[in-house]
Amino acid sequence: MAMRRRTLLKVIVLGDSGVGKTSLMNRYVHNKFSQQYKATIGADFVTKELQIEDKLVTLQIWDTAGQERFQSLGAAFYRGADCCALVYDVNVMRSFDTLDNWHEEFLKQANPSDPKSFPFILLGNKVDIDGGSSRVVSDKKALDWCASKGNIPYFETSAKEDYNVDEAFFTIAKKALANDHEQDIYFQGIPEAVPETEPRGGGCAC
Repeated sequence: MAMRRRTLLKVIVLGDSGVGKTSLMNRYVHNKFSQQYKATIGADFVTKELQIEDKLVTLQIWDTAGQERFQSLGAAFYRGADCCALVYDVNVMRSFDTLDNWHEEFLKQANPSDPKSFPFILLGNKVDIDGGSSRVVSDKKALDWCASKGNIPYFETSAKEDYNVDEAFFTIAKKALANDHEQDIYFQGIPEAVPETEPRGGGCAC
């Protein structure tokens, strides 16, 4: 049996502090949820292996603290990303209002070769709180925002109730894999690749 190629995909998760980025990642990778909140300092990543059609994929999911003082992680953190997941809390309007800033920050720092086609996905988290009665951001508002950014996929999630988490990350993996494939085709057309000065997905002294 021929060995299948394993593909490493780097996913960046961005959003304000407290929207549930780490909880979503822990739910997806470890199937755990903690009621205790602890701010992520700097950056960290988790990995998850999955199969998409006939490809073995390792998702490397990077989490960054949402507080302003940690936003200067620099290009090394973003470099080599295959997809970016933007997360907000459906119960906190400010976390939705700052999505434009996160979107712009990613494009500025990651500097993808084709910003308009780079894969993003939007996650509206904490839909379980108060049975939805404390919600302030409607799904229509979120979908309108997605449409304004080129119809990026949108999922409403709950890390606590394990709602839509696997589905959201599977879509992230598929989008990242499609982007990675396009990059492969692009690089095949270059006679000699210039070696990177920093390793893919690393270089962040956090």
